[in-house]
This record gives sequence, structure tokens and C-alpha cells, in this order.
Amino acid sequence: MDSWVQIKVTADRKYLDSITAIMSMVENSLLTEDYSDVEQELDGVYGDLIDEELLSRDRTVCSVSAFIPGQKSPGESVGFIKERLGTLDIPAEVELHGVNEQDWADSWKKYYKPIKTGRKIVIVPKWEKYEPAEREICVLMDPGMAFGTGTHETTRLCASLLEDFVNPGAKVLDVGCGSGILAICAAKLGAENCFACDIDENAVRIAGENAILNSTPNVKTAVSDLLRHVPEIDGGYNVCCANIVADVIIRMAPDVGRFVSDSGVLIVSGIIVERADETLRALKAAGWKLVDERRENGWFAGALKKA
Repeated sequence: MDSWVQIKVTADRKYLDSITAIMSMVENSLLTEDYSDVEQELDGVYGDLIDEELLSRDRTVCSVSAFIPGQKSPGESVGFIKERLGTLDIPAEVELHGVNEQDWADSWKKYYKPIKTGRKIVIVPKWEKYEPAEREICVLMDPGMAFGTGTHETTRLCASLLEDFVNPGAKVLDVGCGSGILAICAAKLGAENCFACDIDENAVRIAGENAILNSTPNVKTAVSDLLRHVPEIDGGYNVCCANIVADVIIRMAPDVGRFVSDSGVLIVSGIIVERADETLRALKAAGWKLVDERRENGWFAGALKKA
């Protein structure tokens, strides 16, 4: 029998649309609980047919649930959700049902195998043995409860673009780093310095541990609300990657340019294809032009340079 894990996010009802958008990135089929109009919906129904428990529900909150198969990583899905909630400043409760903490942490690992993200990079779980082929670059990962195992399309698309745009000696900025996977990929590709930041302290800790695991001391990690605590460097970063969500990339668009060198590249991912045009319009208005793009299973990633 297939096992399923329910991830349930509860927050103020005003955030319903944003939470639904985030949860739809995890699974397409969602369960929404919103009782704000229950009395209107039940108008005309005989009183003895109305469940009193239903009438007593809090009308000011909503819940959205996604059900993920047992072979997927609950940790990565929860990390993804929490990271996106954080970047959108949405206070919410995230619950898991149908799995105990030990299973949550470990049971999915048997399905997590080495993954090739592009021509060279192979993401390898630290508990797996892998013999790289000639010219392959291995990145070891123990994502813990942070987003970024390499299994998600957004991560793979971003990593494949890094292969094309990170040159030896580059200075790289990773905004919303999660497990640190992209900054570590950049370091393995020859970047001289990588600054990886996230709003989630747990993600930053995990990213630092993964940098040690990969012997990449040039990956520096820090807590930052998007660009707020990112250090500006002389000449700017050669590559900036942001694997976040469309709304946050649009919000960053007017400011990110001052962190990137005149000839540098901005790589954006975490964008559903339906919002790609809207995101690109905002970036174009901020002085960026698209130079490369990748699409996979309804997800969009793009590389842009200053116009």
C-alpha cells in the first residue's frame, strides 16, 4: 500500500492565495479549508442538518494541505514551503500528519540517489557511494530539513545554468540558499568566493555544514532577509542566483542590480511557467535582458544580463 504524508499550512485567511500558490509548487492536488463564508453557504439549510462543529470553526484562518508520496522527502518539501513562506513574510503553522519524526528524517533517504543536473554536476547523497566519470563534479548533500537535494526541477534548472555561467575565479551570490546546494555547485565549478544567505537560520546552519562536507571553505553563509544583509563587493558579484518564487524575484528586481557586476549574470528560478512572462517584464523594467532559459515540468529558470 502506498504511504502518503500530509503537509498542512495554517495561517490568516488573507494569505490564502499566496499559500495556495506555494503549496501548488509541491503538489498539484490540494485540500483547502476555508470557513469564512460557511454561514452564507449554509443559508436555507435546515438547522438540524448543520454540524455545530462546522459553525464553530475560526473564520479568520485557512488551511491548505498537500499530500506527498512516501518516497519523496518530507524534509525537502517542508523546507521548500517554509523558505517560501519566509520570503513572503507569511506567519504560518506547518504541520505533518501520517509520519513520525524519525520516519520524516530518514525513511525517504532510500529513494534519494545520485542525480546529474547538467553536463558535469552530480548531486550525491552523503550516505551513497558514487564513482564519478571523467570530468564529472560531485557535490555531496545532506539536506536535513532544508530545501535543496537536487531532486526538484527548480534546483536542477538553476544548477545547469550555473555550469554555463560560473567561470574560474568568479564571485557568486546565492540568495535563498536553502541547503547551500547552488553555492557549493558554484564553488566546485571554480568560483573563488560564494556568499550564501537565507532567512531561515536552520537552512543557513545546514548550508554551512554542507560546505564543510564538500571541503569548500570559500562558501560563506549568513542569515539575511533577501538582500538586506548581503555585503556589496568591489565590482559586484559575477553571478547571482535566486531560486525563490516569482513574487519575491519581482520584489527584488529593482535592487539586485547593484550587487551584480556590469558584465555579470542573474540566474532566477523557482518560477512556474505561467508567471515567467510577468517575472521577465519586471526584470526588463529594472534593466535586465534574458540571455538563456530552461524549462522542465512546468518550471522556468532564466539567465539575465544588464541591458
